[in-house]
Amino acid sequence: MNVIEGHLSSQGRRFGIVAARTNDLVVSRLVDGALDAFRRTGARDQDVVLVRAPGAWEIPLALRDLARSGRFDALVALGAVLRGGTPHFEYVAGETAKGVFQVSLELDLPVAFGVLTCDTLEQALERAGAKGGNKGFEAAMAAVEAADLRGRLKKTPARSSRPAR
Repeated sequence: MNVIEGHLSSQGRRFGIVAARTNDLVVSRLVDGALDAFRRTGARDQDVVLVRAPGAWEIPLALRDLARSGRFDALVALGAVLRGGTPHFEYVAGETAKGVFQVSLELDLPVAFGVLTCDTLEQALERAGAKGGNKGFEAAMAAVEAADLRGRLKKTPARSSRPAR
């Protein structure tokens, strides 16, 4: 059996981060975690671009623009959507997730999802560097691995499914 998997090396690769400005108390910690992950895996600061979108709703459009530039090996979406007393949370959280996924598929580029969807600010802070780890760090590590995996898959020769004679 031939197993193909990505490695955690970002050397020679370029990454983009789109981070919401809304809920910056949380999101800035996610950004710090993502930048730490990129540095730990060998990315140079000049190989990472950070774009600040107004809120989570605007993340997919900014991701699409970055993906269309052709300059990146993977992207990371970072944000925090907190539940309130109205259905607004469901619309923003759900459509942001769909938009991020759509960008990845349509533009054929790995996009890691680091948008927190939490009931409370305390839950979000836990996932942005406290007890729950840092989901920005985890999303960036997923982007690094996915970018490496894509490179390996493109180098793997296709085999015929026909039986040998």
